[in-house]
Amino acid sequence: MAARDEILAALRRNAPAGPPHPALDGVAAAFPDLLAQFAQAVAAVGGTCLRVPDLAAADAALRALPIHAGARRVVSLVAGVGGATVDAAAVQDPHALADLDLSVLRADLAVAENGACWIEGPSLPHHALAVIPEHVAVVVDAAAVVPDLHAAYAALDLPGRPRWGLFLSGPSKTADIEQSLVIGAHGARSATVLLIG
Repeated sequence: MAARDEILAALRRNAPAGPPHPALDGVAAAFPDLLAQFAQAVAAVGGTCLRVPDLAAADAALRALPIHAGARRVVSLVAGVGGATVDAAAVQDPHALADLDLSVLRADLAVAENGACWIEGPSLPHHALAVIPEHVAVVVDAAAVVPDLHAAYAALDLPGRPRWGLFLSGPSKTADIEQSLVIGAHGARSATVLLIG
């Protein structure tokens, strides 16, 4: 055993026990109307939340928005929503998505506390689909809305899931420059959540 390994082993043997982790009992958020709170949180982060009864209504609501009317290059990973003009699975190089106008993605769950939507990495043919388009639309089921991030992580069971995914909450934004909020500075200029059911 090298001197370095001996020293590290001695440090580990003699390290004091750390304090116990704090209990998380009682920290869960409670909202009288989970879906109303979610819509309010989406708006608070600069997004738009549209409640629709089904996928057909989601498609109609999305097509009625100016972001769709002006979109020439659209990727949709949700069948029947958005009218895709680009087949993301056929794109070999993600650089070919550089001028993407609209990306329609599916979220597995949503968080009422902060308006975030969880998107599984393996559901995206290219990770860039979540960050490179001018506009992002996310389709999520109302039954998949959880109160807070504690509930979200419990529902995700991350150790058994793929290694990559993301919480998307509103459009890109920054307030670094003169503490003035700028929407769409580094990514999507708008984020629309289509809440089904």
